[in-house]
Amino acid sequence: MSRCYRKGQSTLEYVLLVTAVIVIIIGLVVTPGSPFRTTVNRSFSDAINGIGLMADKLNASH
Repeated sequence: MSRCYRKGQSTLEYVLLVTAVIVIIIGLVVTPGSPFRTTVNRSFSDAINGIGLMADKLNASH
């Protein structure tokens, strides 16, 4: 096999692997009631609450 063919094959395999992982993650996030979705939502909610608290503290100090 030529080097160019192997490089193209490796690139294609990498793209397919990354695509598969992304599809699995999206599937976990959009499935209602999945533990992964619940964890992601809780993390975003905690981050938003933390940002709000910091903004309140900054506003109160001025």
